[in-house]
Amino acid sequence: MSPQCIIGGVVLVVGIVLLIVGLNASDSLADQVSETFTGRFTRATTWYIIGGIAAGALGVLMVAFGGRWSRSAK
Repeated sequence: MSPQCIIGGVVLVVGIVLLIVGLNASDSLADQVSETFTGRFTRATTWYIIGGIAAGALGVLMVAFGGRWSRSAK
């Protein structure tokens, strides 16, 4: 297994954790009040969700293509 695949797996897990934290935070009282008055979540919750999606997508790409990149570079 190539190092890119291992790092990609770690990045994928971190992305999933960030997404879960962001979704759980969106159910908090502060976020519910913020969403009621402003129509959107707090900035922290939004960044957790965006960061989780981005890290998850990057992790999937690294796992899927990590071995191919390292073999073609040699």
